[in-house]
Amino acid sequence: MRTFRYLLIAGLLAAAATVQAAPVTYKMDPGHTMVLFSWNHFGYSNPTADLGLGEGTLVFDEQDPAKSSVEVTLPLSALDTHVPDLDKHLKKADFFDAEKYPVVTFKSTSVQPEGDKHFKVTGDLTVHGVTRPVTLDATLNRVGPHPMTKAQSIGFDATATLKRSDFGVGAYVPMVGDEIRIRITTEAAVPKAK
Repeated sequence: MRTFRYLLIAGLLAAAATVQAAPVTYKMDPGHTMVLFSWNHFGYSNPTADLGLGEGTLVFDEQDPAKSSVEVTLPLSALDTHVPDLDKHLKKADFFDAEKYPVVTFKSTSVQPEGDKHFKVTGDLTVHGVTRPVTLDATLNRVGPHPMTKAQSIGFDATATLKRSDFGVGAYVPMVGDEIRIRITTEAAVPKAK
């Protein structure tokens, strides 16, 4: 009887530990992360550019998603429109001024669950030396062991809309659209122990 009681207590403690699971820290994979932004060009087209990813850390708490966070650094050296001359122009002083402001950063300040697998992620976006709050509409795609690497992994998509002029990048507005549409897709994994 005493052995059964000890097993029962051990089982209850293990169950409590599972419910109280700690947040998991993931490193974003630059090879499976795209930070795309698009704008209207004189009413004729809607070009898209990829900022790529320098570094990104995502902390996700499955039991209490409001305790989750994300922080990313996006180097403008990786900006890619698939048009080399446009890449050069966007990095010049009349747009991003990449020589003076070489990175774009985002650091979350709150994560608000919005039903099953949907979240509002609000944070500070810094572009061109200007920091403003931005809210991402995020969707959890999958969390669990990756079928290829077996590492604990997570994937999200997110969207947002902002005005580039709010960040001091207002060249040619309104002929070149002020509204920027952002679409992000990312995979991240728990780093291997060294």
